[in-house]
Amino acid sequence: MKLYIYEHCPFCCRARMIFGLKGLSVDIEVVMEGDAETPLRLVGRKVLPVLQKPDGTHMAESMDIVRFVDGLKGSPIIGQAGSSDLAQWYEATWPLTLKLFIPRFTRAQFVELSTPDAREAYRLREVEAFGDLEELVSQTPALLRQMNVMLGKLERLLAAHRSLNTDDFLIYPLLRSLSIVKGTGFGREARAYMKRMEDATGVPLLFAQAA
Repeated sequence: MKLYIYEHCPFCCRARMIFGLKGLSVDIEVVMEGDAETPLRLVGRKVLPVLQKPDGTHMAESMDIVRFVDGLKGSPIIGQAGSSDLAQWYEATWPLTLKLFIPRFTRAQFVELSTPDAREAYRLREVEAFGDLEELVSQTPALLRQMNVMLGKLERLLAAHRSLNTDDFLIYPLLRSLSIVKGTGFGREARAYMKRMEDATGVPLLFAQAA
């Protein structure tokens, strides 16, 4: 199998996670930013992640990939649905999270941004979606105050989170993305959770690039 991804992408993170959790090998191919031809050729639209299945066909949509891979070896490990509380926390927090990590992603070191043309293609894509990225960076102190309040609420939810389920494919990619934001107030439960998931999935956190 081959998984086509962007290293920075939270949705690609979901697809990467299941291979680590299931102990399955997969070839990873990083698609350069600005390369629309590859996903169009594979699945007919510009979207990642894309999985090349064992039969040579391709599929998109991160959670569809997760469920497919979960059924490949042994019993499924994420059969149960997550909690409504964690899902609601994710939905409430995601828009704020984007404002913090997107500007930093455009400056970070990812394979898909390793040429000037690719980095500029990504920057322009995010400017179109979010507007002035420098203005967003200037708002960091106010955004972090809001974010840290939300992370405080997450502590209680993670303390009650006992088994792997669909919530993990929402929460870990979000927290991984936030780990690139210097000054984020991760609590004890969040830090322990992030370390467990990093170890279990093999998808690394981004603290080393925090800015």
